[in-house]
Parts: sequence; structure tokens; C-alpha cells
Amino acid sequence: MVSIINHLNWLTFSRNPIYKSKCSRVVIYVNIRLSLFCFSLYQDIIDFRDILLVLFFNNDDIFWLMNIYSNSSHSALKYLKDTEVNIRNLFIMTGNFNI
Repeated sequence: MVSIINHLNWLTFSRNPIYKSKCSRVVIYVNIRLSLFCFSLYQDIIDFRDILLVLFFNNDDIFWLMNIYSNSSHSALKYLKDTEVNIRNLFIMTGNFNI
């Protein structure tokens, strides 16, 4: 199980698992000084336990943060390869820099 650290200076985004097998292995932390960009967890486009997608607004543009955990079988990469998703303004972050 993932232990999520909460801190007053950070907004924390993670999945709320319905089943233990769907427990997320990724978390996105955003400094509260950036909260004026209105960050929001988004699961309708990509619904996979090792991929987390958060959107935020800047002026009239939408930007996305994606955090990906790549396990030994590279299931997240395979999911992204097999899923046709076109997301503009995407920033990709990788957990433990293992991807």
C-alpha cells in the first residue's frame, strides 16, 4: 500500500482505490503557491493505476501533468501504447525516474 505524505505547503493528488488491486502507485504533489492555476485530478481520459493525470488552467489554456510509474513488466507504457489519447499541453513526470 502507498503511504501518502500530506504537508501544508503541497496539494496532493492520488487515486482513491475501490479495490486494493487498483491501488495507485503514483502521486502528484503541487506546491500551494501554484494553486491559483486550479489543479484537478482527472480520471476520465486515462484510468490506469500506474498513470495519474491532473489538469490545470492558465489564462484560457488547459495544461496537463502526467505521472507514470513503470513496473518491471512496463504495463503503464503498454497501456499508453495501446490507448489512443491525444492530449495537448502535456507535461510528463516519471516516478523514481525509472521510465
